[in-house]
Amino acid sequence: MPPSVFRFAPSPNGLMHLGHAYSALLNADLARAAGGRLLLRIEDIDAARCRPEYEQAISEDLAWLGLVWERPVRRQSEHFADYAAALARLDAMGLVYASFESRAEIARLAAARAAPWPRDPDGAPLYPGSGRMLAPAERARLIADGAPFALRLDMAAAIARAGALSFTSRDAASGAREVVAATPQLWGDVVLARKETPTSYHLAVVVDDASQGVSHVVRGNDLLASTGVHRLLQALLGYAAPVYYHHRLILDDSGRKLSKSTGATALRALRAEGHAPAAIRAMFGLD
Repeated sequence: MPPSVFRFAPSPNGLMHLGHAYSALLNADLARAAGGRLLLRIEDIDAARCRPEYEQAISEDLAWLGLVWERPVRRQSEHFADYAAALARLDAMGLVYASFESRAEIARLAAARAAPWPRDPDGAPLYPGSGRMLAPAERARLIADGAPFALRLDMAAAIARAGALSFTSRDAASGAREVVAATPQLWGDVVLARKETPTSYHLAVVVDDASQGVSHVVRGNDLLASTGVHRLLQALLGYAAPVYYHHRLILDDSGRKLSKSTGATALRALRAEGHAPAAIRAMFGLD
């Protein structure tokens, strides 16, 4: 039986904070307990925000925590051809279409409607599906004219093709196992790629996990709802489903999830203040 494969997959768009450290340490601990492998993947498809210096800082912080991972490191920016091939397979199934409304335009549509507009688990208004209704000639004209567009998954058609799906979720702290029904429809017609970016998080993470043979995905509870979309894409593309571990989120003093965008204290700042790796582990009850 092949060894279990775990992965820690940060984005190099800022410095790591305690939330990242907790997820990385859990991945390492579970991989060690299973006698498995630990991979580091750099999720850098957002070229506007990702920086080499942040990737270097990630490696330094993980090494300081005592983590050891396999080389070479997979960088998403080096595998756009893989994502394009997966997207082409979905398109050949008749499951992909172009939409031309911006996020701001969709938000304005939602705000102008008297009745409540359906929203995804993150609170964003669902795409109304108008791009699906365009005549092929009109769609081709807009693309030829250089209009910005997103390539979306026809969710209803995709679910009809894949059928009912589920995935195995374990609590990262207790190990309790649960079979969860996949509900990708909560996200509507998700974006798979954009004109300027040849993949989305949803598509890239599914292709990466399959390409790397990842058997166990350990990540925060905030991504539990996204797993339904990933399970659907796995089924459509013929990929095996990993076992998912979802862990608690590390919160700040106001009860918000730690985030780079809100200026959460960087791990290297704690290191500079004299904290030791063992103290970081103790903060999470991992000692």
